[in-house]
Amino acid sequence: MKGKLIIFSAPSGAGKTTIVKHLLNKGFNLEFSVSATSRPPRVNEKHGKDYYFLTANDFKKKIANNEFLEWEEVYTDKFYGTLKSEVERIRQEGKNVVFDVDVVGGCNIKDYYGDEALSVFVQPPSVETLEKRLKARSTDSEEVIKTRVEKAKYELSFAPRFDKIIVNDKLEEALEEAEKILNEFI
Repeated sequence: MKGKLIIFSAPSGAGKTTIVKHLLNKGFNLEFSVSATSRPPRVNEKHGKDYYFLTANDFKKKIANNEFLEWEEVYTDKFYGTLKSEVERIRQEGKNVVFDVDVVGGCNIKDYYGDEALSVFVQPPSVETLEKRLKARSTDSEEVIKTRVEKAKYELSFAPRFDKIIVNDKLEEALEEAEKILNEFI
């Protein structure tokens, strides 16, 4: 039996990656769908584990060959996408696929798979809280943070298109809610 698909999307810094990492260790037979990107790796990120790191040209070739389930040029020459081969490999093994993708990608995957997929939007309690979280990560410049916050304001408008919304105000409560949602779906 093919595995199910669980999509977690959110503005950058809302906590989707933390929630997904938590769920991977909770016995839901989940495997993380590793996305591809053309951005350079951050400190401690590994090719094939955190992302498939591609050059912008290699990414564009895969787009031309229709190898992506979804993709987006998030910033100039900074592409992110989900390889079809990665998703099908996991599903054929009978595992449930969990996605950690931006909101447009989440909507595209949900549109592609319909009821086979559950889409979950992780929402910060406020834009101000989101900005504080991004600054606390210390991974981006002030300029990048400002761009991410502006983008987040737009991305929050996508929340109603998702099957479920988790407001990540208190992390422990958000983690419990995510577990409950997965128990119901799987």
